[in-house]
Amino acid sequence: MKLHTGDTVIIISGKDKGKTGTIMRVLPERNHVVVAGVNIRTRHIKKTHQQAGRIVKYEASINASKAMLLDPKTKKPTRIGYVIKDGKKIRIAKRSGEEVKKVRAPKQTAAKKAAPTTEKKEKAADKTQPEGAKQPFWKKLQFGSGAVEDAGAGEGSAAPQERAAPSKAIPRKSAGRGS
Repeated sequence: MKLHTGDTVIIISGKDKGKTGTIMRVLPERNHVVVAGVNIRTRHIKKTHQQAGRIVKYEASINASKAMLLDPKTKKPTRIGYVIKDGKKIRIAKRSGEEVKKVRAPKQTAAKKAAPTTEKKEKAADKTQPEGAKQPFWKKLQFGSGAVEDAGAGEGSAAPQERAAPSKAIPRKSAGRGS
């Protein structure tokens, strides 16, 4: 895949045609990219005992063929080529011949800025997942059923153990015939 994280691209087709943004993630196995501020989706999160309901907006991936690199010199859409200089493979912009420099991708998305996070939840999430394991976006944003499991039922749940009815020895009815 010729597009890399941190590249500034322009969207050439679809509902976000003409928008520019920086590539935050590259999904080469699907030939998709996630671009900041493009293809915004809304997810409604149902309330739980641990947190209130909310609406989260996030960037969904788009096909890489819908994004074109912006030429660093002319600021127009361009294709990407490769040239070997001094034994190294270098990406160049076909429009101007300028070298495309590697840039770091932005760290935070609009969805992460909107969702408040705490250090305790981040540390708990790190302990449950092994190093380098991929997580779905809703676990990264700390909502959904995974966050409920990570938080635990004992931490501030709405029904503490004292209010529970005492267990009585009540005989159960059998589920079979003739009962």
